[in-house]
Amino acid sequence: MRVLMISDVYFPRINGVSTSIQTFRRDLAALGQQVDLLAPAYPGRADADEEGILRIASRYLFFDPEDRMMSARAIRSQLPELRRRRYDLVHIQTPFVAHYLGLRIARELDVPVVETYHTHFEEYLYHYLPWLPATWLRGAARRFTRSQCNQVDAVVVPSTPVLDALAAYGVATPMQIIPTGLDLDRFQAGDGARFRRQHGIPPDRPVLAHVGRVAHEKNIDFLLQVLQRVRETLPDVLLMIVGEGPARRHLERLGERLGLGQNLLFVGYLDRERELLDCYRAGNVFVFASRTETQGLVLLESMALGVPVVALAEMGTKDILGPARGALVAEDDIGDFADKVLRLLQEPDLRAELSADALAYVETWSGPALAQRLLDLYRSLLRPAA
Repeated sequence: MRVLMISDVYFPRINGVSTSIQTFRRDLAALGQQVDLLAPAYPGRADADEEGILRIASRYLFFDPEDRMMSARAIRSQLPELRRRRYDLVHIQTPFVAHYLGLRIARELDVPVVETYHTHFEEYLYHYLPWLPATWLRGAARRFTRSQCNQVDAVVVPSTPVLDALAAYGVATPMQIIPTGLDLDRFQAGDGARFRRQHGIPPDRPVLAHVGRVAHEKNIDFLLQVLQRVRETLPDVLLMIVGEGPARRHLERLGERLGLGQNLLFVGYLDRERELLDCYRAGNVFVFASRTETQGLVLLESMALGVPVVALAEMGTKDILGPARGALVAEDDIGDFADKVLRLLQEPDLRAELSADALAYVETWSGPALAQRLLDLYRSLLRPAA
């Protein structure tokens, strides 16, 4: 089978969508499938080594400088070549330019089209358009999502709560839960002691880690308030915030107002092949408080490296945290979250127990098994040969 994916984002833009695309392309290739990708070109990016990836000319977005807008004209110019490659199916990964051009390509090629719903926009837009009424934005997000999802042949969702939300919106298209899996072999590496030495963190200092886009919808403000509470018991506790995004300056200022300057470390983006793995392992506990996540892949990454988790079970993280393996599930309350963090930091036996359980649990989230489920969905949509 030959599949064409199209996305408004991909590496070097680091986020869950990029990771999901990379993971599924790799695992589908291992199953003998050809999966090509149309994605934006990024300034200064060398693409010679990206087999199967066609970079599309793109332009700067003033309201979100991390992202790019692909040129519709540039994609249309590729239609003759796309026809020549005789794709069997188009898989749209994002709801912006990629959605509408993905639909056009699928029509031009006369093939089925699938879309993955990665982002829960109902709880997302207000952070970026705060001057508009929140209720209006939520309604607009629901209508937008319902319209787009009902234009395709199948929708892939990463978790049960997301499926339930889309059904409540009125999405009638068949939906299937297929989360992003992990390359478990890759998560055998990582040297936490090396990361601590590089960043001047003493070996015995209690460290919390948060990995993800530094954005308002990630609810990192909540984690700073948790940190303030934990510091009352463990004055030298450190929270590492790994990643970049539009909320960084806000969080730096909030940290200053809360007097947390010595307890916060903003690390920025890290190389995923070594530095990020080192960083995960440098933490004693991984903390996560997003209420809008559609899956929460970073929770699984942390568990795969043996680092136990304290997190809120909201939206997509419910499916990961439901069995309560490798993690303590906190209430949406600063005091309860802080108490669970303190338990893990102060009880090494509990930490070791959850670490071992996390390593066993992530075996059920292997990438190849989930790629096979996606391939089965693709095959169910193929049209009989004339």
